[in-house]
Amino acid sequence: MSKTLAEKILGLKSHSEAEAGDIVIADVDWAFVQDTTGPLTIRQFQNSSFAALASPERAIIFLDHAAPSPAQQLSNDHILLRRFAEEMGCRIYEVGDGICHQLIAEKFASPGDIIVGADSHTVTGGALGAFATGMGSSDVAVALALGKTWFRVPESFLIEFNGLFPKGVYAKDLILYLIGKIGADGATYKALEFGGDSLAQITMYQRLTIANMAVEAGAKVGLFPSDKITRDFLTERGRGGNYNPLYPDAEANYERVIPVNISQLEPMLSLPHAVDNVRPVAKVKGVKIQQAFIGTCANGRLEDLAVVAEMLKDEKRHPGTRLIIAPASRQVLIRAIEKGYIRSLIEAGAAILPPGCAACLGIHQGVLGDGEICISTANRNFQGRMGNPAAMVYLASPATVAASAIKGEITDPREFV
Repeated sequence: MSKTLAEKILGLKSHSEAEAGDIVIADVDWAFVQDTTGPLTIRQFQNSSFAALASPERAIIFLDHAAPSPAQQLSNDHILLRRFAEEMGCRIYEVGDGICHQLIAEKFASPGDIIVGADSHTVTGGALGAFATGMGSSDVAVALALGKTWFRVPESFLIEFNGLFPKGVYAKDLILYLIGKIGADGATYKALEFGGDSLAQITMYQRLTIANMAVEAGAKVGLFPSDKITRDFLTERGRGGNYNPLYPDAEANYERVIPVNISQLEPMLSLPHAVDNVRPVAKVKGVKIQQAFIGTCANGRLEDLAVVAEMLKDEKRHPGTRLIIAPASRQVLIRAIEKGYIRSLIEAGAAILPPGCAACLGIHQGVLGDGEICISTANRNFQGRMGNPAAMVYLASPATVAASAIKGEITDPREFV
């Protein structure tokens, strides 16, 4: 029987002929937690009387959401996580190493893997053809202990990309447009599988942005096939041996097929307080902003910083707008320094934060004041998301955020690109 990507991966890892709707028990390749969900996971693990990790070398702890810690309780949680890593012999990535999802992509995710994380944006790993999904802290505790977990095999939507990106339009605009079309719950527990004639032109950094936000349409996973772009990405990072081609079968059965003509897109914006509240930037421009934030697991990669640095070259942020930039990983920061991007950003008036989640979830490093508006490259803009329910967050591409930082108001990036 012809298979979708989701069916293929879950069938391989459950040693069964998995079909949509089946319940399977599948082997887990990587299981991880971060410092806001991790303490609950560890306590659940300990309270369940588990004595050891199934595979310590495949269990990972990331200190990225509160990095460095801004509060006593969070610092104590970091101590708990460090002690657990030492006692159990698992991997741990420290404050300043970067965001869990970026590091999973750089160092771990491979085609056909099953990855579970106690974080909803674990779906980012789908850019490399991995069935990567977020789970509750208790479920991840069980996966850490047993090395396997259960899934209902999801039905799949095929998203067919055609055409090329127009000037000033980026992967973030594409995924915001798609979420607006599907709706925040339009793909609940479905697999979004990306294909179409444009696939060979969609780079890995673009795929990571798209896969990262699949969950904002309710999807269980966002899956790209494993192709030459995947192979080159792995090879550049010394992991070429992990490559294997992975495609859906030509006659695979999809619940829905959604064509997207990329050539017809324009810069998009997600308005408060819902990710699927999407409009073209051109219809919203002029809204005054007090903060612009560039980074996160959606758009803190080297290529994102390159776009922003080019736009901000010989420019300055608006005096009434704070510009905050957080690279997604230590590797991204080093490369951005080497290429001169960081200097350009600093000279433009940006504040550079250590690699990590930073202002995204409202713990620190950019909490908004009452009535303030932030335009952000993050993946969520729920009320209170950035630490203050009396503030508002707009989501956009790095180019749109950079253009808005220059003018002090929401701005179409095509004015600068």
